[in-house]
Amino acid sequence: MMVLPEFIGLMFCFFFIATLYSSVGFGGGSSYLAILTLVFTQFYDIRTTALLCNLVVVSGSCYLYYKKGHMDFRKFVPFIIASIPLAFIGASFRLKENVFFIILGCALIISSFALIVQTLKLHRKEEQNKDYPALVTYVLGGSIGFLSGLVGIGGGIFLAPVLNHMKWERSIKIAALASFFILVNSVSGLVGLVANDTFQIPWPEALGLLVAVFLGGQLGIRISLSKLTGNGIKLVTAILVLFVGLRVLLVNGLQL
Repeated sequence: MMVLPEFIGLMFCFFFIATLYSSVGFGGGSSYLAILTLVFTQFYDIRTTALLCNLVVVSGSCYLYYKKGHMDFRKFVPFIIASIPLAFIGASFRLKENVFFIILGCALIISSFALIVQTLKLHRKEEQNKDYPALVTYVLGGSIGFLSGLVGIGGGIFLAPVLNHMKWERSIKIAALASFFILVNSVSGLVGLVANDTFQIPWPEALGLLVAVFLGGQLGIRISLSKLTGNGIKLVTAILVLFVGLRVLLVNGLQL
């Protein structure tokens, strides 16, 4: 059990992360994982709590994106169909902890660089979309779904930079897809943990964190939809993800 001052500080930290990530369509799972490694000792407590926090944040985001007309389910379905079973399979793998953190750290570092490049290229005046074969959508959704289940996050932080590079859709629709993708993969990942008897959560602490990310997520998505520029926030997010990825890789994975 954490002492109260430390717990309040942790809640504020999760609130800030949820605000930052939800403003660009993410859930914050990567950062939740990194921080929880500092305060929780049980490996599956960390994965389960991070997925639940993700779920709370993106549920609110998806609802508001839907109300604003940004949820194009016809275009989203191929990603979801491919990702759900593979996220379940990924969550079913019982990795050694250092292997898990090496995979997570490398994935976050790669996605952070991609997000930085994407952000720096967003100064173009008009977004021009490209059409891709359905097979590309299924393969991309399935691959990122598997990785999401494997490392215990929703996967939007991997998907959004790739789709922006591909010019798949307008940035706002990619953010909406990222939220929806995170939502379904978080649910699938949690089902995988339950099925393999690895769903573990310290309820007193986790409940406070869920409240914190709900409030932060509601604030962040409203910042995003109020037409304030998200470019600076995306850049800060990318830097944060890079820091988290390096720390997870070097400290938790390679144990340097």
